Amino acid sequence: MNKKRFALTVGLGCAILVLLLVVAIPAVYLVFPAWVGQKADETEVSLSAESTPVPGARETQVAIPTITLLPHGVELRPTVEPDSTQAGIAGIGARSLPAMYNQLNPGVVNIQVYVEEEDLSGQGAGSGFILDDEGHIVTNNHVVAEADQVTVIFYNGLEADAQIIGRDPDSDLAVIRVDELMQGTHPLPIGDSDAVGIGEWVIAIGNPFGLGSSMSVGIVSAVGRTIPTGVTPFSIPQAIQTDAAINPGNSGGPLLNLRGEVVGVNAQIVTGGAPVNTGVGFAIPANTVRRVAPVLIESGSYQWPWLGIEGGSVNLAIMDANDLDTQQGAYIHGVVPDGPADKAGLRGSTSEADTEGLKVPLGGDVVIEADGKRVFDFSDLLVDIASKNPGDEMNLTIIRDGRRRQVSVTLAPRPSGSEGQDTRSE
Repeated sequence: MNKKRFALTVGLGCAILVLLLVVAIPAVYLVFPAWVGQKADETEVSLSAESTPVPGARETQVAIPTITLLPHGVELRPTVEPDSTQAGIAGIGARSLPAMYNQLNPGVVNIQVYVEEEDLSGQGAGSGFILDDEGHIVTNNHVVAEADQVTVIFYNGLEADAQIIGRDPDSDLAVIRVDELMQGTHPLPIGDSDAVGIGEWVIAIGNPFGLGSSMSVGIVSAVGRTIPTGVTPFSIPQAIQTDAAINPGNSGGPLLNLRGEVVGVNAQIVTGGAPVNTGVGFAIPANTVRRVAPVLIESGSYQWPWLGIEGGSVNLAIMDANDLDTQQGAYIHGVVPDGPADKAGLRGSTSEADTEGLKVPLGGDVVIEADGKRVFDFSDLLVDIASKNPGDEMNLTIIRDGRRRQVSVTLAPRPSGSEGQDTRSE
C-alpha cells in the first residue's frame, strides 16, 4: 500500500512539474521578450565564434554582382572580379543567372534560312548575336552558306529580313545585317578568348532544335583545340571546348563568360554517332571574331595567310623513329607543290617506318620555333600562321637530319578550293 502511495505521489509531482514548465516558458517570452531575444543572439554568436569554419566557405559563397544594362558600346564589367574559388553551380549565385539571361538574351537572335533550288527546297535554323548598332549580326558560315533568304527573329518574337554581308568558310564565320534593330535589343560585348581558362563557367544562349531563347550553363572543359571547318581543308585553331549543352540550332550563337562577354561562337559538337549533344561542344574563339568580322563587313570576305603544309604534332613514335631529341614541335608530313613552304625548301616525310604495325613518317622537317617563339605542337604553328597576313615573312627554326636550320618563308594567300592544307593529318 505504501509503495502505491509513493508511486502515485511521484507521478503527480512529475505531472505538476511538466505543467509548470509548459506554462512558465511562454510566460517568460511574453514578459521579457527583449531579454530572451538578447540571450538567444548571444548564444548564437558564441557558438559561431567557437565553431571551426569550413576552409574557404565564405569565399565560395560570394555572389556574382547583378549585371545591369549599359549604354551601347560600353563593355560589361562586374564591380568585383568573379571569385576563382567558386564551387559548383551554387557558387554562381541563383539570382545572378536569371539577371544575366534577362540582360543578354535581347542581344541574341534566332536565324531561319530558306533554300530554293530546282530539285531542292527547305529551311534550317541557327543562332547569332548582335555585333553593333548598325544591325550587323555574327553567326556561323554554315548556317547561311546556302541560304536564298535569311530571316532574323529577335528575343521578343519580332522578325526582320536579313542580308548576308560577308562569309568566311575558313573560320566558319559570317556576318548578316538587318536594316533596323528592334527596340529593346542591343549588341553584346566581345571578350578576350585568350584569357579564358579551363573550369571557367560559361553560358550558351541560342535556338536549339528551333526552341528560341534557350539558355544552358557549363564550364570550359578545354582550350586551344584545333577543329575542322567542315567545308574546307583548313583547320580552326584555338577553339574553346565546353560541356554546356549545345545542340543543332545553337550554331552561330554566343558562348559567354560570367561578365556577359562573348568568348566564342558555338559551332560544333561531338555526337558519338547521335546528332545531339553528348557533353562536348566547340566554339570559335572570340578573338577570331575580332579579326574577321570587321573585314567581312568592309569587303565581304577574309584572306588568310597560307604556308602550304600538312602535318601533326611530334609524338613518342615520331621522335624515336626520326632520332629526334625532343617530343615537341610540328612535324611536316607533306608540302604542297609550288606552295610557300615548297618554295622555301621545307621538306615533308620521304618514307615510312613500320613500328609494331604502326606507320610512322620519316624524313620530314620539324618546326620548333616561329619568329623566335617556341612551337610546342602543330596547333601552335597554325596559330602563328593565322596571326600573319599574306605577304608576311616567317622565320622558322627546324630540325632536319638531326641538325637545326633557319628557313625564311613568305606566306601567300590561301588558295580557293581544296588545293592547300595547313591542317592536321592526325
